[in-house]
Amino acid sequence: MIGAPLNPHTSLLLSLLFVLTTFATLFLLLRSIASVSIDAARSSGILLLLYIAVQGALAYFGFYLNFDSMPPRFIFAVGPTLIALILLFTLSIRESLRLLPLEDLTYLHVIRVPVEIGLWMLFLAGQVPELMTYEGRNFDILAGLTAPIIAWFCFSRREWPGWVALVWNFVSLALVLNIVIHAVLSAPLPFQQLAFDQPNVAVFYFPYIWLPSIIVPIVLFSHLISIRKLLAGDFM
Repeated sequence: MIGAPLNPHTSLLLSLLFVLTTFATLFLLLRSIASVSIDAARSSGILLLLYIAVQGALAYFGFYLNFDSMPPRFIFAVGPTLIALILLFTLSIRESLRLLPLEDLTYLHVIRVPVEIGLWMLFLAGQVPELMTYEGRNFDILAGLTAPIIAWFCFSRREWPGWVALVWNFVSLALVLNIVIHAVLSAPLPFQQLAFDQPNVAVFYFPYIWLPSIIVPIVLFSHLISIRKLLAGDFM
């Protein structure tokens, strides 16, 4: 089915929150890349802005609102970023990724606080199920709240050992994977298993499409790079 390009049940303030959160996430990532290479940050920024524009346009014109298509159209929202993550960790560029500073990669996760507030507001608007919020089965806000503490004591002050940051990254990675699984199983797609009374429909609309297509992949990227560096004994 094809619906309205903008979610009629959400406010302009809520939409603005997700727009600002998306670009704040992009800024934090590019700042980390710029600390290694300005040219890499510039080229990455251009590519990501183009991808943001494409995903926004697809959602705005209702492309993702056909829930009956096979394969589900939502694969075009998450597939490209998953492929990009795999390529980043398999091509020669993977060695350059080790230069990204752990402090910046950790601070990036504060973005999960406004995301969780936004999900709670979407629940109140009837656009996501309660289980996707911190009142349900989503505890991802804990990662966002503790990220500055880990970044400060493990990397800024270096008062805590690296294994603390490693454990935090694994736990926080599990938290984001938990909500991703619940979000997918709550969506009105052929394989829906949860939340039939109030399914996860918000992420099929603009600008909320940027949560699964932009924000979550960047969060996963940050965790994977950090874990790789910490396992290698690199605490910079």
